[in-house]
This record gives sequence, C-alpha cells and structure tokens, in this order.
Amino acid sequence: MIKLSSKVLAGTLAITLAGTSLAWACEDGQKSYIEAGVSTFGGIPLVKGTKNFMNLQETAAVPLKELKGSSVTTADVFAHNGYAYLGTHRGKMTNEGVRIFDMKDPANPEEVAVIGNDIPGTWQEKVIVRSVSTPSFKGDIAAISVQRVDKERYGYEGETSPNGGVVLYDVTNPASPKKLGFWKTPSNLPTGTHEFWLTEQNNRLILLATNYQAKRYKDQGVEVHDFSIVDVTDPTQPKDLSNWDPTEVGGAFDGNYTYKDETGASRTAFLHSVIADETGKYAYLSYWDLGTIILNIEDPENPKFVGRTKFERDVQGAAHSAALAHGGNILIETREVFNPDPHDPAFERGWGYVRVYDIKDKSNPVLLSTFRTLNSAVQIKAGERQPGTYTVHDPKVRGNTLYLSHYSDGIRMVDLTDPSNPVEVGSYVSDKANVWGVFVDRNYILASDMGQGLKVLQKKGTGLR
Repeated sequence: MIKLSSKVLAGTLAITLAGTSLAWACEDGQKSYIEAGVSTFGGIPLVKGTKNFMNLQETAAVPLKELKGSSVTTADVFAHNGYAYLGTHRGKMTNEGVRIFDMKDPANPEEVAVIGNDIPGTWQEKVIVRSVSTPSFKGDIAAISVQRVDKERYGYEGETSPNGGVVLYDVTNPASPKKLGFWKTPSNLPTGTHEFWLTEQNNRLILLATNYQAKRYKDQGVEVHDFSIVDVTDPTQPKDLSNWDPTEVGGAFDGNYTYKDETGASRTAFLHSVIADETGKYAYLSYWDLGTIILNIEDPENPKFVGRTKFERDVQGAAHSAALAHGGNILIETREVFNPDPHDPAFERGWGYVRVYDIKDKSNPVLLSTFRTLNSAVQIKAGERQPGTYTVHDPKVRGNTLYLSHYSDGIRMVDLTDPSNPVEVGSYVSDKANVWGVFVDRNYILASDMGQGLKVLQKKGTGLR
C-alpha cells in the first residue's frame, strides 16, 4: 500500500529538476547515472516541515577542498563526538580519502584532517566511527571502505592498489589520526569492499564486510564470497572468521548472480550493504533482488540463515540498504532503482522507494507499508526519460523518525510512530540537489551532496529534539 501524505505532495510538487552533471552510482545494480538538477530555486534550498522540523534551515554548505587539482564527489557521511566524517566517490580517481570536520560550530565546519587518501587507485565511500574498549585498543576507531579502480572499465592509467578492503584509523584525536591496520580483500579481486558494518560481541570488535560481487570472480580464483566476517578486536591484526555463501537460501538461486524467484521472474542477486542490530546477534544483508537476508551471527565463525524479505512480481528488487526501528522489531528496506523504464515489462515503472517490515518473527518478515515521495511514485511511460534521479538511497533512524537521502529529492524526514502508516514530516531539497548520504547528530542533520559537499541543517532556537 502506497502512503503519500499531503505533506509529501506539498514538499515535492515544486521540484522539477533537469539533469546536468553525471556520476556513477553503485558500481553495478541498474548500471545507470545519478543526475543532479539545474537551479530551480534561485540558489535557495527548499525546506518544509511540521512538528520538530518547522523551523529547519540550512546553516552551512561546505565544498570540499581540492587535494590534487580536481573536483571532488562526496559519498557517505557520519558523525561522532562532535566531528563529521565525509567519504568521497570515485570522481577524477584522485584518491580523495575521507575528510574530517570539527563541528564545534555547526554553521562553520572546519576541515581538520584527511584519512585514507594514501592508497593509490582507490576510493573511499563508506565511513563508520565507533568508541571501542577491548583488550587491544581503547579509543575511537574510524573504518573506511576501500574500492579499487577497474582500469579497463574506467580507462584509468594511474597507479592502483593491489588490494581493496577496510582500513582502520585511531581517531581518538580526530585532528591527528593514526593508521592502525588494513583488512585486505584478495589481490585477484578487482573490486574491494563496498560497504561494511562494525559491531561488538563479548568484548570483541567484529567487522562485517561486503566484498563487491566477489563471487563473480570465482573462476579467476577469488576465494572469498560477497560477505566476510572479520575479527578486528586488535585493529592492527585483522583476522578472518568466515565467509557466507547464500546458496543455503535455497530455491532457484544458483550461487552466482542469476536468480529466478518464486514467481519465475529473472533477477540479480549480489550483496550491496550490511548492518547489525545493537546486540550484535543479527546481521541484515541487503542482497539486491534476493531481498534483505537476516543472519544469526552469534557464532561469527558459523553464521546461520534466519529469513529474508521477498518481492511481489511487479516489484524490482534492488534491496540497497537497511535500518532498524522500534527496538529492532521494524526493518526499513531502501530499494535503489535507477531505471524507471525496466527491462522486465511486468515490473512497475518507477524509481526506488522504501518498504517497511515487521520482523518480530525474523524467519518471516511481514510487509507493513511502503513510503514514496511523489517523484518516486510517478510511473514512467515506456521510453520516456524523467529528469533528475528520484530513487531513495540510504536510511537512518533516530527515535521514531526515519531520515532518507534521496538524490534529487534531497532529504526526507518520515514519522514511523505507526510503521504501517509512515508520514512525511519534513523535507530538505538543496539547489541542484544530489544527496548521497544523511546523518543525524546532536542538534544538526548532515547531508552529503555529491556535487556540493557537506550540508548542515539546524532548527532555529532550541535545535532538534
């Protein structure tokens, strides 16, 4: 059931963006472009909201410093202990690393350090920071995904790293970071780690890594699968614990990337991202058309399949990212669909949107509702091209509010008090919006706009609650 409130209509009717700048999105998936918009607001962000978002405003817009004379494309954003961490996309393939900003004055973020920019021929999209206390390390750890540039695919002629993976830094003092270790994917895997998660189990720090389409290269001797579990309790000495192969899901999944679902639809299955719950007991793997797979990882050396989400015949899969709400009983699944004119005529002709599941019984996720912006709900006629990119991207949850990064639709704030009836309560669409990531910290919301850098939103007066 589609939920489109009057607030959604009001916040999106004014948006008609024509594509100008182009950049690759996730490295395969729909194999399409992300399009930013031309100026339609005269340089002024469009902000709408109710409740806690009535007086939200953009207080900072910080372009990234050019390190090597080329423009920088931003990726994920994270915040921890008063600092913001901004990843970078492939851009000009100049290895721009992760930028660290002091957020003491949120209206004037100050870039104080760069990490991860010393691995040639790679880029660093994903970043997570955690406070850690183990027998081997006490302090703040920043983990960064490392993906290798495919020379043949992108015509890259520079130096490349022999490995992808996840690099770990001590950022207890963010202005003076120190490299700790590097968990490396095999040298014969031309991709690397796309996204990952950090979780704690019984005084151990565990890395959950998605090795981008690793199984595709099995004939070339790549031994890891798309999902690896690694012990990084001692961040200077990462230790592999296990790799998980989704063939145990059963059905018509052939163990590579061709998959026929229960309805006979041909689909694609590869692991895009992963999260864990607060206990570190369950992992949620966004496995594209195979849905969100739930694993019990209490014994990280032997992960066990519990259940997964599934798609109706007319729904393109593309399970891209996940978040949890209501104490872990509600699963938010975002679907990154770039091509509203799909190859399968039975699929709906719209951008990707949100699906909300009840997972109290993790072996049987139950779809409660969907949430779409007006633009993502538009059904495109065959052969037509809608300007802009309106698929949903990443979800974050704070309390009962879901925050969505939505490319040309900016950031959407959604009330999940009743998960069966999600209602938009706020929206932010920057001029030429192309929002990749969103993160909520203290009294501000952070957005990473691919072409414009770090954006900061704050509420006038007392700030966000």
